[in-house]
Amino acid sequence: MENFDVIVVGSGPAGEKAAAQAAYFGKKVLIIEKETVVGGAMVNTGTIPSKTLRETSLFLSGKKQRGMYGIDQQIAREITVQDLMFRKNFIVNKEIAMINENLARHKVKQVRGIAYFVDEHTIGIEGSGEKFGGDFILIAVGSQPFRPAGIPFEEEQVYDSDEILRMEAIPESMVIIGAGVIGCEYACMFAALGIDVTLVDSRDTILPFLDKEISGLLVEEMKGLGVKFVFCDAVEKVELEDGSCKTHLKSGKVLVSDTHLYAAGRAGNIGKLRLENIGLAANDRGLLEVNEHYQTHIPHIYAAGDVIGFPSLASTSMEQGRVAMCHAFDFGYKDRVAALLPYGLYTIPEVSMVGITEEEAQRRKIDYEVGKSSYVDNPRGQIIGNERGILKLIFTKADKKLIGVHVIGDNASEVVHIGMMTMYFEGTIDAFIGSVFNYPTLSDIYKYAAYDGLGNLSGHKIKN
Repeated sequence: MENFDVIVVGSGPAGEKAAAQAAYFGKKVLIIEKETVVGGAMVNTGTIPSKTLRETSLFLSGKKQRGMYGIDQQIAREITVQDLMFRKNFIVNKEIAMINENLARHKVKQVRGIAYFVDEHTIGIEGSGEKFGGDFILIAVGSQPFRPAGIPFEEEQVYDSDEILRMEAIPESMVIIGAGVIGCEYACMFAALGIDVTLVDSRDTILPFLDKEISGLLVEEMKGLGVKFVFCDAVEKVELEDGSCKTHLKSGKVLVSDTHLYAAGRAGNIGKLRLENIGLAANDRGLLEVNEHYQTHIPHIYAAGDVIGFPSLASTSMEQGRVAMCHAFDFGYKDRVAALLPYGLYTIPEVSMVGITEEEAQRRKIDYEVGKSSYVDNPRGQIIGNERGILKLIFTKADKKLIGVHVIGDNASEVVHIGMMTMYFEGTIDAFIGSVFNYPTLSDIYKYAAYDGLGNLSGHKIKN
């Protein structure tokens, strides 16, 4: 039996970066992946393909160019699945190659197969008889779509959020269950292609973690794309009849569509690990509990990424994997994941945030003020044809310290980082007023949001 310093189970963002981190410092590393390719959900079914599809749908529908020069650039020809998937497949294959190159460069051994625990230091490969020993083990198996009873996923017109990437034809209509990040992103993407989309959620709003003003603007933008919303209702069952999907809601309402997408939650991929062999247990969603170092209750067994739950972001999963390895081997290099975590939603338009919302500031009884600026007042915003976006800054009245940044509009997930780094260094809105930004750029919007905040603070508007 071959022994390793660390065995990593899963090659998604947490697993890949953890393996590379340990190997970078000279450790002998094995990574086990059950799929035929590396990358996990980030590369194969989630982050990369869905964001690529978003850009493709914007381009193919003409919405990327619409309004920029006063003419409608919508493409008249019918869009096919082949059109939609071509770029996605190209990017995914490129990402897989990059991950393989990274692991090879770090001399990480790769094994294909379904991993399971033989004991606390031994991993077996199902059906092969192979066993490997590890001083440390990292569980980075990721997640899979949650599949409740009453949804006939075996039917070709009914999809979960992984399967939707394998659809064979562009439907005319779709019902999506779940107005979380995945549901909202797909709703925007398919609506941009002209599909009649109805989005259902049991809550009374979408994405409740967002600033209420921003989520309200996003709802209006999504309605502009053609998305219809059904709030405070939930799916009871889905039936196929006469070639259509009938989604029965608990309210008694029945929604008829060509396709059905269930996108309400995910569950940890722990089914094949045989955790009972080592006395580990997951919760009812297949998630493992860890401490601040990403250790399970067995100190040499770590877990990172989607399998430990919130925030379940590729960006945080990568850092969790790195931190786990640095702690395991006491590298003295990276002891925590940053406290400030940006959130990027690749809806249409993009939304991004870092820090606290206005509602949270109110709940905490923080004496705060707000500064806002619109894309329509920004020359770069006008150039790119995006006039509905806004930047919203939340800061304390006493010292003008920045505590929240919220953006909706083109490149929001990039624009937010300027505010994030200012917050990281505990800066104030004066940092934006004192800075010089390239012109014309979207970044310049920070200066005018800061001036607006100063005006609100002083009780009179500052013209600049």
